[in-house]
Amino acid sequence: MTIPNKQNLAMAASKSNDSNDERTRPQQSPLASQRAKQDDAPTEENRKGKFGGYFTLGYKEGFTQWWANIPAAAAEHAVLSYIPYLRKPPTHMQTGSAPPSANGSTMSVHDTAEKEAGPVRTNSVADPFGPRQWRSQLVKLSGKNRALNEFSAERLEEAQDQNLVMLHGYGAGLGFFYRNFEGLSRVPGWKIYALDLLGMGRSSRPAFKVHSKDRQKSITEAEDWFVDALEEWRVQKNIDRFTLLGHSLGGYMAVAYSLKYPGHLNKLILASPVGIPEDPYAVNAAMPDPSDSTLTNEFSQDQQTTVGQSNAKIPEAAKSTGDNNNFLNARSKAEKSTLNGQEKTPDAPRKPLPKWLTYLWDANISPFSIVRWAGPLGPRFVSGWTSRRFSHLPPGEAQALHTYAYSLFKQRGSGEYALAYILAPGAFARSPLIRRIQGVGRQMITPNGSATSSVAVAQQRREKGIPVIFCYGESDWMDVSGGYAAEQKMNEEKERILKSASAEERQNDRGAAKCLIIKKAGHHVYLDGWEEFNEVIRQEMMDVSRHSIDH
Repeated sequence: MTIPNKQNLAMAASKSNDSNDERTRPQQSPLASQRAKQDDAPTEENRKGKFGGYFTLGYKEGFTQWWANIPAAAAEHAVLSYIPYLRKPPTHMQTGSAPPSANGSTMSVHDTAEKEAGPVRTNSVADPFGPRQWRSQLVKLSGKNRALNEFSAERLEEAQDQNLVMLHGYGAGLGFFYRNFEGLSRVPGWKIYALDLLGMGRSSRPAFKVHSKDRQKSITEAEDWFVDALEEWRVQKNIDRFTLLGHSLGGYMAVAYSLKYPGHLNKLILASPVGIPEDPYAVNAAMPDPSDSTLTNEFSQDQQTTVGQSNAKIPEAAKSTGDNNNFLNARSKAEKSTLNGQEKTPDAPRKPLPKWLTYLWDANISPFSIVRWAGPLGPRFVSGWTSRRFSHLPPGEAQALHTYAYSLFKQRGSGEYALAYILAPGAFARSPLIRRIQGVGRQMITPNGSATSSVAVAQQRREKGIPVIFCYGESDWMDVSGGYAAEQKMNEEKERILKSASAEERQNDRGAAKCLIIKKAGHHVYLDGWEEFNEVIRQEMMDVSRHSIDH
């Protein structure tokens, strides 16, 4: 992979200065970007009528899918069947083995042995990167109805001393990583885990409830609901240190985890993470009542267009990955947004979103609630998203992902209700990560691994820093400049800490941050640009392996 040198990047940045305003693309409401695209050119969907272009699935097909009521386990199995060299993926049936109950409040968890799935092995004859072992299981946690759905892959006949854990985004599931499992499990010495977040995917769905009425405490309580489950899973798997990769909301939770449970990460990879930049409206917007929930509006671009062509507004030199990459002049924008280490607050907050959207966001009306209420129209509503989100994929894969998405969306609500406490309408964080990202890898920890303890200060030690990778798609609607601002803030914190450090401490420090751009990819960078994404992550994994050997 070619990495441009500083001179080429400087030339590219210089050529683009005159059109800096046009090329600097901040995070915007996906709804706004969708409307802007429709204004540019009338599409075939728009010519079909007011709603015909949005919901591509016909009424008859939608009714057929609703009547078939395919269980989530079967839908997940169909998606994972597209993993290369894995013809029959293992699929446990402990959750999602039956359609959701009309009266039940949670996804049923079956403890019987016959619902479990044994590992599946591929040999080196059929699998050029084998032999490998693939496993699907439900990891039970403490408390009532708490369990995480897990899918793993590992190379056999060699020692595994490194672990990669992958977290999906809002409302998604581990099956969305189906194009990454095979490529990432090629790296020697690594075991790959993908988890469904608690209350999402095929993990159990306990009732979500925030008890605090204090703003910051309710935000923390919502974050802890997810990260405490991840930490309990880590302890059960007897994993001391690992590399954590999170997409979108999973990236946000990965940062929250690293701050609350320091000392367990070798590297943090954030794929188009939500919640980094600060927005005055979001941090001051009213919080929902403890009984209320949320609405998400992740209306993505048509991926056939995103993946099929390059963004002509971006200089070619800025599309390669590298620490000095200056995507859409976002680095200079991030630098201008800080002054003496302090973020500048915009002169005026952005215009609030329409009242109806804000009301739905904070009134316990999630998009999945609409799908559940819609009955036979549910599959048709979901097709409005999946037909665009997966338009660049082969028909069989696109259909499998549509069925998988619908099977998850119609499950009983649980983890989805946390979003109103974490994000304000418009997908900006109520407690932006830019305010705390500099603490990643810099926490004071005690011998028992906790970040806060009554243990004497003399017994505490500071983390030595960890590498943090911010990864965005070339056509990502997430704020890329937020990644560069976070990179700068982390590097400034490193410089501040090392000023008073010894020569040995400076040499052993591992803190680093960089932004990478995946070409011809949007927000779902791991799927749109999966080949380049896999190669980038493999390189990061091998870097971890080299570092562990050196130390």
